Amino acid sequence: MTAVDRPRVDRSRLIDVVFLIGIGLKAIDGVIEFVAGLLLLVLHPAQITAMARAATAEELREDPHDLISHLVLHGAATLSADAAVAASVFLLLHGIVKIGIVIALILGTQRLYPLAIIALIGFVVWQVVELVLHPGFGLAGLAAFDVVVIVLTWREWRQHRSLGDVVRSVFARRRGERGGAPGPAVRAQPVTRAGRPGDSR
Repeated sequence: MTAVDRPRVDRSRLIDVVFLIGIGLKAIDGVIEFVAGLLLLVLHPAQITAMARAATAEELREDPHDLISHLVLHGAATLSADAAVAASVFLLLHGIVKIGIVIALILGTQRLYPLAIIALIGFVVWQVVELVLHPGFGLAGLAAFDVVVIVLTWREWRQHRSLGDVVRSVFARRRGERGGAPGPAVRAQPVTRAGRPGDSR
């Protein structure tokens, strides 16, 4: 590999690593949303309020003015039964779609890549609408993160690479770096008729 090609390879590897991290975070996000949706579906609002108090009690003892803890308590206290069902359905659908996207990428079926991209674009559109109605840094960060995943997924789809190809590419390069470059070739000595090197007559 020449010095000119090395920056290009390093950049490609960095993009692959970012893609894998993004897919991993998307999977974790989908599982969390799915579990949260199930909890909202089976728990009563009073139970949700009790869980919120238990989860924030320690933090509020250390900092009685903690903003996030107060927001969690306020959200749990004002959550009605109808709102809990609506939020549960939304989180379950969100979580299922995100988990489905990750599974599709793991299976490596190229035909599922466009569907994954369309689903992610749908999430971004919804997030932009919510940002217009209810601005917030958290939602803006999620939208930006989804845009990055869309771009990287589109890149892998255009290159006809599955998620397994990306994983093998990243770890193969790491093994190559650990192995180091091969040493210089040893020049063979001439062999005479007698079969002894360097014995000329």
